[in-house]
Amino acid sequence: MNVPVYDPEEQIDIIDGTGRVLSSTTKVLAHAEGLLHATVIGQLINGKGEFCFVQQSGDRQDAGQFVSPVGGHVRTGESWEAALIREAEEEVGITPRKYKMVGTTIYNRDVLGRHENHFFVCYEIYSDEAPILNHESVGFRRFSVGDIKKAVRENTNLFGAAWHHLFKNLYPQIYNTLQG
Repeated sequence: MNVPVYDPEEQIDIIDGTGRVLSSTTKVLAHAEGLLHATVIGQLINGKGEFCFVQQSGDRQDAGQFVSPVGGHVRTGESWEAALIREAEEEVGITPRKYKMVGTTIYNRDVLGRHENHFFVCYEIYSDEAPILNHESVGFRRFSVGDIKKAVRENTNLFGAAWHHLFKNLYPQIYNTLQG
């Protein structure tokens, strides 16, 4: 598994609401100025249709909460698919072989002293492999759709804010039934 090294000078593309590249800058500057940039998100789904979510480390955006297991910035000039593969290898030790794009959504929030304005590019990764966690996560759990509904009814804060945004916008068939 590749272990990512934090690089404050990492270059990312600044994009418009359709994903068209406008310019590039550092990730730090993009967050400082709230500039829209692409982030890939990977939902890890096994052969039983269960979603695998990771529980975030204490220093992460959604500390202690469950989130999608793969999420990371698309580097300048990198394709979304290449970013997905790189991030999956770094964050869960899996090289995606079977995956599909689910959709995109813009997620904008202030967290950890910075302004995140992300163009989420969401994929489903189909694999029965167990994730190998890196420093960003402290555990993982597989959820059936029924398990997701039950867990949210019992504790809506079990899942992070980004997770709620993704499921509300890209999985409305699941999200709209969570309270019912």
